[in-house]
Amino acid sequence: MELKNIIFILFFILAVSIFSWSCRNLIRYMLVAKKKDDRFNNAGKRLKKVWTVAFVQTKLLRDPKAGILHLLIFWGFVLFLFAIIEVMIQGFYSSFTLEFTGPFYSVVTIIQDIFSVLVITACLYALYRRFVVHIPRLEVDKAGKLDAAFILVLIIFVCVFMLGQNISHVAKHNFTLSEYEVRPISNYLAGIFYSTESNSALSNYEFFWWAHIVVIFGFMNFLPYSKHLHVLTSIPNTYFSNLDEIRNTLKSVNLEDESLEVYGAADIEQLSWKQILDGYSCTECGRCTDACPASTVGKSLSPRKIIVDIRRRTRDKAPHLVNGETSGIPTSRDEKTLVHDYITDIELWECTTCMACVKECPVMIEHVDSIVDMRRNLVLTESQFPANLNNVFKSLETNFTPWAFNLSDRGNWAEGLNIRTMAEDSDTDVLFWVGCAGSYDDRYKKVSRAFAALMQKAEVNFRILGTEEKCNGDTARRLGNEYLSQMMIKENVETLNRYGVKNIVSACPHCFHSLGREYKQFGGDYNVKHHSQFINELIDEGKIQLKDNNAEIKATYHDSCYLGRYNDVYDSPRNSLKSISGLKLTEMERSRSKGFCCGAGGGRMFLEDEEGGRINEERTREALATGADTIASACPFCMTMLNDGVKHFEKTEEVSVKDIAELVLENVN
Repeated sequence: MELKNIIFILFFILAVSIFSWSCRNLIRYMLVAKKKDDRFNNAGKRLKKVWTVAFVQTKLLRDPKAGILHLLIFWGFVLFLFAIIEVMIQGFYSSFTLEFTGPFYSVVTIIQDIFSVLVITACLYALYRRFVVHIPRLEVDKAGKLDAAFILVLIIFVCVFMLGQNISHVAKHNFTLSEYEVRPISNYLAGIFYSTESNSALSNYEFFWWAHIVVIFGFMNFLPYSKHLHVLTSIPNTYFSNLDEIRNTLKSVNLEDESLEVYGAADIEQLSWKQILDGYSCTECGRCTDACPASTVGKSLSPRKIIVDIRRRTRDKAPHLVNGETSGIPTSRDEKTLVHDYITDIELWECTTCMACVKECPVMIEHVDSIVDMRRNLVLTESQFPANLNNVFKSLETNFTPWAFNLSDRGNWAEGLNIRTMAEDSDTDVLFWVGCAGSYDDRYKKVSRAFAALMQKAEVNFRILGTEEKCNGDTARRLGNEYLSQMMIKENVETLNRYGVKNIVSACPHCFHSLGREYKQFGGDYNVKHHSQFINELIDEGKIQLKDNNAEIKATYHDSCYLGRYNDVYDSPRNSLKSISGLKLTEMERSRSKGFCCGAGGGRMFLEDEEGGRINEERTREALATGADTIASACPFCMTMLNDGVKHFEKTEEVSVKDIAELVLENVN
């Protein structure tokens, strides 16, 4: 064993020990979170998600330019692992190489050469984008910029020193490669930097070898304290992300658990370990905030800041908690907490729960879950919420609708249509869940009547619940009032199960999502379709015949967040519209999974805009830019917000907002 090996072993033990200590602390900090969150099931599905999201990087490639850039850097590091393994083993046994692997060694060496250059180029371009072009979503504070620059420069050094080592390796072997070595770039550069009689190759090789080792260990030990901690945590975070079956659904609170002292989350202890891991995994890339409708129109909310603040609070408080310290730990209302001090109330109330942030996040962070947990604390534990929600909660509790309408009037929209209720005759193929807006809102009652007329024309055997129907609970749940939400959900489930309901159709995406995805948590397992899906099926089956139309309709379609991003329903509404003769459909700039929110979700329908612009006006501006004379929607909240937007721009004479059911009914043969 040479002196070099002894020094390396000591350095290796020191570096690995420090790294292990840092990782141990991160895990201990993560476990101060006490909210239960079991994510250890379905290993096969989770590994598949890791492959598609973490390795193939499908979410990053939604932005092709930045996605390809990151893909090169990521795969460069993955492929460099073989070179790093070789170098590490050489630290113990100087003469070791991977040459014994034969042709595989050829692959390793050529990849080292090519990807070294590609990664250096990608890092230089990343620095250019961040510090010369100043991409808006990459703009962070001074510390964040220094962190990003330092990491990118370290990556460049890793590649430069590895190339330097390989170039010197070629030169010190008299420019003769072994049987399976393929190093075209190193071989070429060796001829430039070294003469055939150079004696410096050996000393330079040792310098680059040690420089490579030092930078690798330095990089490794810097990561736990850097915003680039995601290099270590993004794959675990992707693995433990919600599976598709429950993704975009809120987890219920066990309100009967008498051990709960706080409902929701006031501080990191009330979060789950996964929510702390989300904080560790945030790359601060800004994709979430760039897609956020509230941030776009100038409001305080930044999904990136929410997650970064969770990480900051964890680093500030968790070390004290794990060491059993009590002094300096915030315990009273006068001292700091995550909610109020790190994250302000107004930030939490500005979220529309549109899921744009979650959709864009390349490391599968679940921003909305954390926001709603903090809302739950404000509502259920602290009773601190915007004053105008008092009437909303009161109406939901007494009238089972967010508006002050009488329950006995819930079925009045159907008068004269010869529609029977389940109480009158429960022998039916499908239940039409009308929803609060479809029952009470004058504009959306027309949609309920239009959809009912379509089903009657198609001879669908359907019923309604009438006065037995209550609000689906979505509004209360997204606003943080889990108690009120569960009360209505459980009563609805009892009613539906009593009638043996199996199939439900609804014209409201919020009802559609809650009934189909979240009622399962409370014993309600139903086959639920949105009315746009149902209409499309009726057209495809020939049960609805559309007439030839000579008049041209210029239309654009607005994707409801709870229909699109939440449930991946994009084609059915468009197919129904395209079936209408003479209708020309033009997409908005932001559509389908990148569609822009109307501004009403997450209970925002019932809250005032305290700052910034109006989200619905931003969306309406985009719709009007298409030149459409008809804005098609498939959601009562979206219809209200878009109508208000059209009025704001004084375009009510030129542009109409219509539901898909209305457009199809107008063109029925």
